[in-house]
Amino acid sequence: MALFPSEEWWSAYLGGINASENYKVVAADWEGDITFVFEAEPDKDVPLDIWAWMDLWHGACRGGAFVSAEEGARAPFVIRAPYTRWKQVIRKELDPIKGMMQGKLKLRGDLPKILRYVSAATELVNIAGTVPTVFIDE
Repeated sequence: MALFPSEEWWSAYLGGINASENYKVVAADWEGDITFVFEAEPDKDVPLDIWAWMDLWHGACRGGAFVSAEEGARAPFVIRAPYTRWKQVIRKELDPIKGMMQGKLKLRGDLPKILRYVSAATELVNIAGTVPTVFIDE
């Protein structure tokens, strides 16, 4: 079991993306880096913002890592939310597209492009749900 959020969890997640045949199909035309920001919640044992970047290209993840805020901000898409919101996404209690539309997840980037790839976004959430996870505050 990997602790969320941790580099071990992130690595397992990126591996899951590359192992997903469905993701290869639904994201075949996607091009673009994405950075997720797991915002600090000190009362939940997440003392600092964590910036996690991934390079997604035509149904594959070509790389990814925890990065500095400066590096992560360079991605064309940055999605940020407090740790507990990400926990809801991973547990499928919050749909990420609805979350963006409701302002629960904050997107910097081209929302119409994201909306054209709802199936890919859904598959990314499905993959996150397959990573054996222990949440840091549990």
